[in-house]
Amino acid sequence: MPPRQKLNEFERGRAVAWFQDGVPKREVARRLHVSISVIVRLIQRFTATGRVQERRRPGRPKKTTPREDRLIERLALQTRTASSSIIRRQLRVATNTNISQQTVRNRLRGFYLRSRRPAGRPRLTPAHRAARRAFCRRHVRWA
Repeated sequence: MPPRQKLNEFERGRAVAWFQDGVPKREVARRLHVSISVIVRLIQRFTATGRVQERRRPGRPKKTTPREDRLIERLALQTRTASSSIIRRQLRVATNTNISQQTVRNRLRGFYLRSRRPAGRPRLTPAHRAARRAFCRRHVRWA
């Protein structure tokens, strides 16, 4: 398994503390199971800004919180045949969050959940069933 490349805030603070105590960068990286470049960049950022938090990244902020994302996942798993519009309505009732159907589909894709439709089959009339039973009885020993 490749080493992890992202540290949480506690681990970043711990890495800086170890480095300030004189522990070599390579040893800090080994202790935290990350590559040395992660530690080098962390130390550079800390010496430049005095902070260990990550900088804000560009891009539009998400409309849903991680908690709402988990609720969307749970709603989809509870009712496997629910459409995105039904999940959207249930989310709006539960959390008063108004999002689009496309946002619901995007979140479900993020959880590797895909929509499914039941297979369409022709309806079998009683006459069809009787004919199939008769065929089966005639060909019981066919194999």
